[in-house]
Formats: sequence, C-alpha cells, structure tokens
Amino acid sequence: MVRGRISRLSVRDVRFPTSLGGHGADAMIGPEKGVVHLATAAVLNAVWDLWAKQEGKPVWKLLVDMDPRMLVSCIDFRYITDVLTEEDALEKQMLAQGYPAYTTSCAWLGYSDDTLKQLCAQALKDGWTRFKVKVGADLQDDMRRCQIIRDMIGPEKTLMMDANQRWDVPEAVEWMSKLAKFKPLWIEEPTSPDDILGHATISKALVPLGIGIATGEQCHNRVIFKQLLQAKALQFLQIDSCRLGSVNENLSVLLMAKKFEIPVCPHAGGVGLCELVQHLIIFDYISVSASLENRVCEYVDHLHEHFKYPVMIQRASYMPPKDPGYSTEMKEESVKKHQYPDGEVWKKLLPAQEN
Repeated sequence: MVRGRISRLSVRDVRFPTSLGGHGADAMIGPEKGVVHLATAAVLNAVWDLWAKQEGKPVWKLLVDMDPRMLVSCIDFRYITDVLTEEDALEKQMLAQGYPAYTTSCAWLGYSDDTLKQLCAQALKDGWTRFKVKVGADLQDDMRRCQIIRDMIGPEKTLMMDANQRWDVPEAVEWMSKLAKFKPLWIEEPTSPDDILGHATISKALVPLGIGIATGEQCHNRVIFKQLLQAKALQFLQIDSCRLGSVNENLSVLLMAKKFEIPVCPHAGGVGLCELVQHLIIFDYISVSASLENRVCEYVDHLHEHFKYPVMIQRASYMPPKDPGYSTEMKEESVKKHQYPDGEVWKKLLPAQEN
C-alpha cells in the first residue's frame, strides 16, 4: 500500500512566448497572439478549492486499481444513459507497437513558405506520413500552401486541414469544396464548436467529397460529445485531455465513441498536452477500441524539453510511456525561467514589448 499524506500544494503561472516564432498561429489566433493571457485568478481559485478538499488525505485514497468495474464506477453516466449505460460500458471492456501520430508542426499560418517547405522536408526525412495544415484565413493563401504540402508529401501520404472554428456553415461547405482537390482526410473545427447541427450539415455536404469532420478539442463535457455522435456530426472524435474535466470524463467519451464506432483522434497541440494524452490513447487502444484503424493522435514538436518525462516518438508513433505517473512534471529550471511575470524570460520580454 502507498503511504503518506498530501501535505502541500504550490500553484505557479508558467507561460511560453510561442508567438515569437509564429508557433501556434491559426485562423483564429494570429502569430501576434500566440501568448494568451488567461483568467489566471479564476484558474488559481479553482485549484485552491480543489486543494481544500484533498488536504490531509492519504495518498492511497486517490489511487484506483484498474479493474474494469472499479474504473467504470468512477464515470458519471448522468445525461448520457440514452446512449451509454454502466452495463454497456462493462460490455465494451473487450478490454513494441506505437500509437500512430500526425504532425502539426510544419504548417502553422504564421510560417513563411520557405519555413513550411523546410519543416515539411525534415518531417518527411524523419518518417512522418500524416500532416496537418492550418487553413481558414484566406482561400488563395490556403490553396497555395496546401499545394506546396501536397506536392512535397505526394498523393499517398495523409493530409488533414484545420480551420479552428473560423467559418459559418455555408462558408465551410463552399471553402472545403474548393480545397477538396488536395484530398484531405478531414477538416477540423470547420465552424463554432458549440454548433452541433451546423457540424452535422457540413458533414452531410462533405461526405460525398470524401472529407470527414474532426472536432472536439473545445468540447468541455460528455453531453456535447453525446449530441455530436447522435447527430452524426463528426467522423473523427477529438478529445482534449485538459478541456474535458478529469480523466473520468474522458473515459465516458471514449466509451461512447466505441459504441458509435467513431475513431478517437485526440487533440494534443498545447504545452504538455502530448504528455497528458498519451496515457488516454494507450488506454483506449488496450482497453476500449482494441484497434488502430483510422486512429491517430496529434503531435506538435514544441517545448517537450521542459518536461522531466517527455513523450517518446519513434517511427512517427507515440511509444508507451515507461515512467510512473502522468508525465506532466516540469523541470524546476524551466518553471523558474518561464514563471509569469517574474521569470527570467518574461523579465526580458515584457519591458521590450512595452517599448
């Protein structure tokens, strides 16, 4: 038995100036907005509230044996029993290979054509076969950039597109009808993530073109995913390991996706998301889907050097983590340097921005 009690919690605001290199720029967040100033007070208050409920508890009370019944008992089935019950979940537990990944690192909107070509060439050299390009700001620009990437990767490799919620429903259909010539596997977040029926309309229009809908990174609970699945509004389901509240909430979505036979292809673009989501994709493969067909997880090649246990990518695939824990512990040196606003990095950048 694991002994000891939780005795201390520290909360630190750590930010990385990704905008300086155009990393993370998409149709909704331009290069100049790569650093997002969060509602820090609200986040910290939530953490402290959670801490107040856990202080002094024995560590073993927070650990769960991965027995299927024990695991399923952690899931809240309220509001989703019309598509998934506890009995269904237990039935679905048909419970040195990696988990397929795709790269988003080559084609941020903030990159020049030369940078795009250079990064794409390096990714091909490193063995990547699946590439995602950001679209949605300017159609002619999208056509040019997609042509560059398709010419470089050839017709046999997979191309995905991501509009980051930029379009209205008719606009999404029109825009993607013109980009269909580049044979994308999916268009990600073509419209507002809250517009379930809008996604369903776009999906129905694009299926004849061979283009699927991928969405979910902004979905914050299982009920939204339930409705997207019921409405046949997506062909690829994208959980976000942090947007959904807790591992338990993610598990309920994995199980619903299994029931609807929709592949889970997680979002993993932000700082630490790759480290977080790797455990969920391995669990999905081993204990839920038992399949890698049409399944792939996003990978962004930025900032992993700041983590003690970074993801391991081999042959364009996530390798199962070997270290205990949830892989998100950051190096103390990185935390100190990037702590906002007192860290070394921000002490240099903030005065420069003011000037």
